[in-house]
Amino acid sequence: MWLLLPALTFAQSAPSAPRPEPVEISLWHSYRGAERDALEQVLSDYDAAHPELKITPLALPSESFNTKLEAAAPRGNGPELFIAASERIGSWSASEIIAPVDFQAQDFHPVTVAGVQWQDQSWGIPLASKCVALFYDPLQVDQAPQTTDELLQIARGLRDPESMHYGLAYEAASAYFNAAWLHGFGGGIFKDGEPDLASEENAAAMSFVFSLIENDLLPQEPTGALVTQLFNSGQAAMVLSGPWMLGEIDPSKEFRVAPLPKISATGEPAAPYVTVEATFVSAHALHPELALALAEHLASPAAARVRAVSGRQVVATQSVWDAPELAQDPILSAFRTQADRGVAMPLNPEMGASWEPMARAWRRVLRGAMTPEQALNAAQTELEIVIRPSPPEVDWRPYAVVLGLVLLVSLAWFIKALFSARTAIAKWRFAYAYIAPAALAMGALVLLPFIVGAGVSLFAHSDGSFTFVGIQHYLDIALARDWSITAPQSFWFTLAVTVLWTVANVLLHVGIGVGLAMLLREPWVRLRGVFRVLLILPWAIPNYITALIWKGMFHRQFGAINGLLTALGLEPVSWFGSFWTAFAANLTTNTWLGFPFMMVVTLGALQSIPRDLEAAAEVDGANGWQRFRHITLPLLKPALLPAVILGSVWTFNMFNVIYLVSGGEPDGSTEILVSEAYRWAFTRQHQYGYASAYAVMIFGVLLLYSRAMNRIAGKKVL
Repeated sequence: MWLLLPALTFAQSAPSAPRPEPVEISLWHSYRGAERDALEQVLSDYDAAHPELKITPLALPSESFNTKLEAAAPRGNGPELFIAASERIGSWSASEIIAPVDFQAQDFHPVTVAGVQWQDQSWGIPLASKCVALFYDPLQVDQAPQTTDELLQIARGLRDPESMHYGLAYEAASAYFNAAWLHGFGGGIFKDGEPDLASEENAAAMSFVFSLIENDLLPQEPTGALVTQLFNSGQAAMVLSGPWMLGEIDPSKEFRVAPLPKISATGEPAAPYVTVEATFVSAHALHPELALALAEHLASPAAARVRAVSGRQVVATQSVWDAPELAQDPILSAFRTQADRGVAMPLNPEMGASWEPMARAWRRVLRGAMTPEQALNAAQTELEIVIRPSPPEVDWRPYAVVLGLVLLVSLAWFIKALFSARTAIAKWRFAYAYIAPAALAMGALVLLPFIVGAGVSLFAHSDGSFTFVGIQHYLDIALARDWSITAPQSFWFTLAVTVLWTVANVLLHVGIGVGLAMLLREPWVRLRGVFRVLLILPWAIPNYITALIWKGMFHRQFGAINGLLTALGLEPVSWFGSFWTAFAANLTTNTWLGFPFMMVVTLGALQSIPRDLEAAAEVDGANGWQRFRHITLPLLKPALLPAVILGSVWTFNMFNVIYLVSGGEPDGSTEILVSEAYRWAFTRQHQYGYASAYAVMIFGVLLLYSRAMNRIAGKKVL
């Protein structure tokens, strides 16, 4: 024993082998609130039970989730697995963002299994379903309606125009919410796998919804926020919404949830789209087996129970619903019953492109601009243009030769200019050294992205792959091959609107800004400092906040502007129902945002103009207008012209106001070039090459304008 003691002591004191570093598994999701807390609880428990792993969840904004994923995953910068809606499986599988998975489907709700299967393969493991159902106030509605006739009867009985009380409210212009009526009438987006918007069944559904608007049974221009507000305040007895509304309802509000009623005309249930949330394993995952094991755990009964009870999710795992806390939950049970009657969201890549034309069709019908048949035919035409095949591939070698010649000529010119200016460069080398960091930053942040964007414009993008098509995009845009010149979606129509938009805004910005500056420099105006601060506030507040405020003020039924018109005895205006009123709404909003800049520039320039000049002119008999025109204005021009050029460029590309206020309504006629380019890039089949061609043409227009204004100004501003 004494002989063994030193050996045992040495063995205990010897350093143990280092533990291997845990394998990191990244997971992206867009959950918020209770859903996020429940997911993180499940991940934490799994992480604790598997010390060899390190689970790294990352919550991203839902609005930009798909864009970030599609940009990062193919380059190896994405997650190992992610949680998302299944509607993009068609394009994700084609672009090799996700990998097929095998799982036991017996314990999952059938509609959720159908929602992850594409081309005879499963691409994700279902976690939960979300769909539209009927929320109702039990203090106003005793029992949920079983048919649309009962629904209309209740809505008519509760409608009170004087108190702005409605029996029914939902986003009636939304293609997603109205899908329940389409399916109930026997229609839909696809027929035999092909888009079929202009069907008789879809027209019948549109006529049904139009009758609700025509009979004043729905609020006008309803948004999701307005519907929630009306329900919380008791001004809407029934609303159509989904599980996402549960977190927005006032905690003191008593409510019930029920499946949507049957269509009285067909006897079929109103069947909303069922969005399946699933866990997907990235095709570029470094540890696909470990990622798949985690995905299976998230859908396991134990994890599903946590997500259902704590996260209030309508989980896809069916065995969990035997638990008393779920079986006796009337709200979650109602959503589960609604999923039984729903339609799995189509996975066709064309589905994403159908939302915009269908939404336009609904808005056209609801404002009475077209009949359902006309609106659906127009939507079918627009969809066919958007999903048209890409231009044919062309030989890249002639373009490479031209590009090489251009680069050689540019390099020769640069070397010659550098050689000619060598003396000046040597003399002012310290100045060049000071501006070098700024020049490098401008090159990296402005010049390089522009070159890349110009290069992308020569390619057609489809399902994650790029095909070289040369200048075909430019020809399609310039020659209006897709749309007629007078169509709101054509480049030339949009260019005319953009020029009108820019000219009108700059005139108002300069006129109001100079007028207020002239007034605020007068010594007889009291509290000038206070007024200056107040008038700068519109410029200081972020423009997207201001745009949303103005959009609410222009609301047809609940907006402050129409409230003022009504108080004055005038008729309220449907501001987004015609081009000129929608244009006026955009113009008013951007004028509010833009005049403070011109006012500040003018105030600064006025400080350098001696008042003695105006006093001398006044002694000579010049009136106020003559003094301003012949003395003040010429002296203001050196400061105003650069500000006008800068303001014109800002206004020409003022995306936020157009996107947030009018949204391009009506029918895209108030879109400007930059917002139209955005549509092509992100809502129309991700046609990045086409959108890049738009951007290059926008740059060309602004370059010509800037050069012309430089000549007028008599000096170089750029």
